[in-house]
Amino acid sequence: MAELVTGEAVALDIRVARLASRGCALLLDLLFQLILLNLAVYVTGLTALVADDAWTVGLSLVSVVAVLVGYPCAFETLSRGRTLGKMALRIRVVADDGGPIRFRQALVRALAGFIEFWTLYGAPALITSFCNRRGKRLGDLFAGTIVIQERIPSGRLGPVAVMPPQLAWWARSLEISMLSDELAMTARQYLSRFWELLPEVRDSLGQRIAAQVVDVISPPPPPGVRPEILLSAVLAERRQREEWRLAQRRARRLRRTGQAGWAQAPAPGTAPVPGPVPVPAMAMAGTGQPPPPGWQGPPAGPRPQPGPHPAGPYPTGPYPTGSYPASPYPAGPYPAGPYPAGPYPTGAYPTGGHPAGGRPAGPYPGGPYPPAPYPVQGMPPAPYPNGGVHPGR
Repeated sequence: MAELVTGEAVALDIRVARLASRGCALLLDLLFQLILLNLAVYVTGLTALVADDAWTVGLSLVSVVAVLVGYPCAFETLSRGRTLGKMALRIRVVADDGGPIRFRQALVRALAGFIEFWTLYGAPALITSFCNRRGKRLGDLFAGTIVIQERIPSGRLGPVAVMPPQLAWWARSLEISMLSDELAMTARQYLSRFWELLPEVRDSLGQRIAAQVVDVISPPPPPGVRPEILLSAVLAERRQREEWRLAQRRARRLRRTGQAGWAQAPAPGTAPVPGPVPVPAMAMAGTGQPPPPGWQGPPAGPRPQPGPHPAGPYPTGPYPTGSYPASPYPAGPYPAGPYPAGPYPTGAYPTGGHPAGGRPAGPYPGGPYPPAPYPVQGMPPAPYPNGGVHPGR
């Protein structure tokens, strides 16, 4: 980290690019420049077939200057201090006051880079980078620039404020209606840049913001809580309540939309036309199914009240789930009790009556039968077995 003073005399903490990242970016740029040089030499060699040697030498010099000097100068000017290698390593060249690099500064860096890297093989750049506190090479010293590390977008790091488990019980009872949006935004920006600040700046700024937040919330936080943890708990609870409030507002809007046709007053001087009663939106919310065909709404009149329930105790669960088989039990009426105590067998019971005549169905066994007389009543009807009249007749 290094301190950078802007043109408005504001001190900023910046992350200076390390020597390793700058070296990798330089190797990528050199590789790309060598590829461009090979293409330029090939095209220049083709021109030698149709032009004299002066044209060939001139085009060769222009191609070398364009690749070795024009490539870094053009890229750093047009892309605000980045070449292809710097884009890959996420580093950038800026002015000493934090502003974007200009064409003059990019040209000075490119000319000094030609001497440092292509003539002296990078030795001056390596020595001056080790000796300078900000890691500047000769081109940076001449142009008044510095190479910094770009910030990582905060959207990739997830939410800024996360509820600490040790403060969840305290945050649920907070009164945060006096917390303004400006103070909440200040606390959020502090948490988003927490690891970019110097330790002493981080602690002093966090204590100052936490003191402002504690003055407008109640109850006070537990003792010994660090400022960043306190601010994270307050902002997380505030975000959770805002999400709940938005969800309630959305539910009310949907409920109003579903009940839009319930109470429509008829036009003056006209009688209301009877029609099907609309289905309430919340009535079908539990099943998710449309009303059955021909449904005309709830019946008029008083609703039946639930009857008295038998006194407990009731058996404890769990109770079996699912549907039970529908058994064809006989239709009533059933005789009045008392009935014997269960358990009763399960299954299907017969629905029909006894055979006609109150006796089992035939065939009956053949004779001989015992001698007569037989009682008249209760005798089986004729014909009788053995092909004759019953001897008792």
